[in-house]
Amino acid sequence: MLPMMISHSRRLHLLKIVSIIIICIGINRCETVFSASNPLPADASEPIVKKVGPQKSALQKPDTKPISNLSSYESVEVMATGYTAGVESTGKSSGHPQYGITYSGVKVRKAMVSTIAADTKVFPLGTLLYIPGYGYGLVADTGSAIKGNKIDLFFLNKKEVYANWGKKKVNVYVLKRGEGKVTEAMLDRLNEMKAFSQHPPVMRIEL
Repeated sequence: MLPMMISHSRRLHLLKIVSIIIICIGINRCETVFSASNPLPADASEPIVKKVGPQKSALQKPDTKPISNLSSYESVEVMATGYTAGVESTGKSSGHPQYGITYSGVKVRKAMVSTIAADTKVFPLGTLLYIPGYGYGLVADTGSAIKGNKIDLFFLNKKEVYANWGKKKVNVYVLKRGEGKVTEAMLDRLNEMKAFSQHPPVMRIEL
């Protein structure tokens, strides 16, 4: 019986050795397969961060892009003169009930956006112009001598007209064509817009 018992013990010992070898082989094989198909990063403890470039906003405001020049606006060559609300320009004195009242019904104004006169067949009432050397003008008035490509720019007095303007041929830029009317509220709103503090306009103006 002793030989049988020794043989059986050796058999169990051999089985254990074989099992260990199989397990080791299996582990090595798994590591090999994993490293070949799914290599780990150099430092698996650090999270992998995917860099994402700057995203464009889906809500882009239209017509507010900066412009480097005025070429994107319609340009019209005109002869520009200056006028006042006084007798020398309108035939009305300060005591006249219509003194300082334009053809459109609004009062003359010299501001960031001033009232100007034009031929409404060329520039309808409410047309907004940029006049180099003068600034922004809203067509609110007409004049018997203002026909065709002529405009009349409002100044507070004759001294300003002669000192600052006189008579000039100039290319004006049409920022917006009018719809045939002007109101005090329209002028107030335009003069509250910060965009009109820039000469020339550095941004396309949305009205």
